Amino acid sequence: MTTQFFPHNNIGYLCTDWQVERGLGAKTALKLIDKDENLFEFSFAQLTDLSNQAANLLSSLGYQKGDRIMLLLSKTVEIYAFFLGALKLGLVSSILFTSIGEDSIVERIKDTDTRAIISTSRMNFRLVKVLQKLDESFRVLLVDEDQSDGQFVGIREQFKRASAEFVTPETDPEQYSHFHFTSGSTGKPKAVQHCHASIIDHLRSFDEVMQVNSDELFWCTADPGWVTGTTYGITAPWALGLTQVQLDANYDPALWMRVIERYKVQILYTAPTVFRMMAQQADTFYQQYDLSSLKRVYTVGEPLDPNLVLWGRRIFHCEIYDTWFQTETGSIMVANYPGLEVRPGSMGKPLSYLEAAILESKDNPLPNNTQGLLCIRKPWNSMFREYVGNPVVYQNKFLGDFYSSGDIAYRDEDGYYWYIGRSDDVINTAGHLVSPFEIESAVMEVPHVLDCAVVGLPDDLLYEKVVAFVVHDEQSPSLRKLDMGIKLYVAKKVASLASPKEVVFTDKIPKTKSGKVMRRVLKKQYLGQDVGDLSTMEE
Repeated sequence: MTTQFFPHNNIGYLCTDWQVERGLGAKTALKLIDKDENLFEFSFAQLTDLSNQAANLLSSLGYQKGDRIMLLLSKTVEIYAFFLGALKLGLVSSILFTSIGEDSIVERIKDTDTRAIISTSRMNFRLVKVLQKLDESFRVLLVDEDQSDGQFVGIREQFKRASAEFVTPETDPEQYSHFHFTSGSTGKPKAVQHCHASIIDHLRSFDEVMQVNSDELFWCTADPGWVTGTTYGITAPWALGLTQVQLDANYDPALWMRVIERYKVQILYTAPTVFRMMAQQADTFYQQYDLSSLKRVYTVGEPLDPNLVLWGRRIFHCEIYDTWFQTETGSIMVANYPGLEVRPGSMGKPLSYLEAAILESKDNPLPNNTQGLLCIRKPWNSMFREYVGNPVVYQNKFLGDFYSSGDIAYRDEDGYYWYIGRSDDVINTAGHLVSPFEIESAVMEVPHVLDCAVVGLPDDLLYEKVVAFVVHDEQSPSLRKLDMGIKLYVAKKVASLASPKEVVFTDKIPKTKSGKVMRRVLKKQYLGQDVGDLSTMEE
């Protein structure tokens, strides 16, 4: 592990107080734009005060080092204040997607022994149902309310009155900092735990890949519930003293172009899915805007098709760089970046301080141009430290001295890596990994469903779309109603992004003689391809 090169290990401190100490207190840290295009600016000094107030408030409410909390907030200043304040206090926090379903919230809380959620009253309709399934000691802290009612605690006025003076305690680099959730192919979402030492690789990767100058404006469009939105939308840019844009609004190509034009965004980090949505607009649409400020555009989340690289160059008149990393890796591992020739369609090369390999098994590295598991030699600073409560699953992610990503790729003779697909059944939809098992479990709870299987299938917009194959009983309502009921139930129970884009009604789900769903058969049948050997399928 690399040793620290700054005066404090605490991520919250490095993003705020340290910047003030470096003389950047008056510099704008955040340009926050709401859905009505109102601009709210916060300096590093203000961000320091707000995060200190959040730390003091959380401390006054009895939360102590090591306690877990969650944040269910949109991109308002409170999400940044409380995330950084929790880090300063030594809490271990997780930012949730605002579209997450009620049962998913409950599962995540129970699996990680989380003590509180920080949210707003507009989420109460969902959180009331969540509280019904939790211990009475659990609290919902509402940043937009003053009154308290049972387990709902209004903290707006307390937050305003809290002291802006806070001394961040000495922080061990291995102290837990924040966690995210990822889905497996055959189980519930797992909590991926990171520690304060991860900031070292947040900064190193940002420096090596983004190469942003101190006076340039950076915009990472990712939701902070995603590892990209935390690492490159909160910690890395602020620990480097950069000004960043954040937009609290749904995707709208005209709004995005106005933001780039009006504020002269220079570095943009987004997802290939966004590019695919953008590409639905005619080239003339983009000619309405002055996008000349853009110097570089980066993408992450799923493979960036070569045609999108060419499209991006044509529209934005700058280079487009794809990057690869995972929730478990915590920061970029393989990337295209300035100074490295871009080969459209390639993931790029491993960063200078990392070692990647293509392995078949623990002791069997594969030669160039041979497909195998993409692996990274451990350890590195931003590597996850555990799957909370799942030590066996954690150990199974390693092949000897290498972390196994579960992605299939190959390395060419020049050291570039090329993505092929997943080695498991995890579905990558719009840059989010979702578990077919989790969706299937929800679908099976819908009345009149007898059996189901969920797969990811190619999609021009989402990269992969969620498709549910469903067997129904004879008493089921119209298929149209059942189709809608399944989609709505999954959105409510799991998350809107996990809801099937398509429901295919079938008489039987193909399974092996041991009862395992044959997803490859479903995929090939759907795509009209040869299903191959069926000798293991049940009669």
